Amino acid sequence: MSLKCDFQVQMKEKVQAVEDILRQYLPEPEGRQEMIMEAMSYSLMAGGKRLRPLLMQEVCALFPRQSRALPVFMAALEMIHTYSLVHDDLPAMDNDEYRRGRKTTHVVYGEDMGILAGDALLNYAFETAFRAFDLAPAESLTIGKALQVLGRKAGIYGMIGGQVVDVKETGHAVPREVLDTIYELKTAALIEAAMMIGAILGGATEEEVRKTEQIARNVGVAFQIQDDILDVTSTSETLGKPVGSDEKNEKSTYVTLMGIEACGRIVKERSAEAVSLLRQLPGEHDFLEQLLLALIHRDR
Repeated sequence: MSLKCDFQVQMKEKVQAVEDILRQYLPEPEGRQEMIMEAMSYSLMAGGKRLRPLLMQEVCALFPRQSRALPVFMAALEMIHTYSLVHDDLPAMDNDEYRRGRKTTHVVYGEDMGILAGDALLNYAFETAFRAFDLAPAESLTIGKALQVLGRKAGIYGMIGGQVVDVKETGHAVPREVLDTIYELKTAALIEAAMMIGAILGGATEEEVRKTEQIARNVGVAFQIQDDILDVTSTSETLGKPVGSDEKNEKSTYVTLMGIEACGRIVKERSAEAVSLLRQLPGEHDFLEQLLLALIHRDR
């Protein structure tokens, strides 16, 4: 079996394992508010790369500690990522009707329930993460550190902060340093959370945690630039969502600022730096390296 085929087989198995974890931690629809549980499930189980929980799992595996808290943090981070997509798709934001090849949450359940489904996923993410204290009481200090990272990277100093700058700067040209801020916060912050939490739960040193943050920042920015490229060069059928949405929403991107060729070079440079830093970490990281490169250089 070729390395590429072997990676694809492993990837399929690992993604399925993540899906099983997500189902395990989703709330059962019940009570008069059952519609919100259904909307949460519709949103969370819509498929996708499951990049963030996979990265968390693979980084944790580089280090010696086998944490019982890992699955709840994997589920919690994917809930946070999903809520951000649900809100991104709303009429007040990107106003997208399709994601991953099917109708977006607000189209199916209504704009009001779309807003509430995103809110519910965010709150339930922390409810889920707090379960780590019961599952692994001996790891309480480590869990506390992981929660600090989760809260900060998802909030005003991370993803939400990036979204604020993105909304504020839409409709006019912005310089590269503003785009860097948006990409580092809006996209890279949750990838940083995934890799840093994986390292923390695995027992990494402070220096190793900082190194995973650097790796993740490179991956996140490269991932977003590749997304910009695909928004111009791909098709709705391939991506499972509308293309050309950046132009429609009058958003500045790396492509509009620098062109596709220059963007391709930056993606390669960021990828090479991420891989170089990854090779400085302990453990077996062949699969993780392939995963990073596959995600950065994807065509969908």
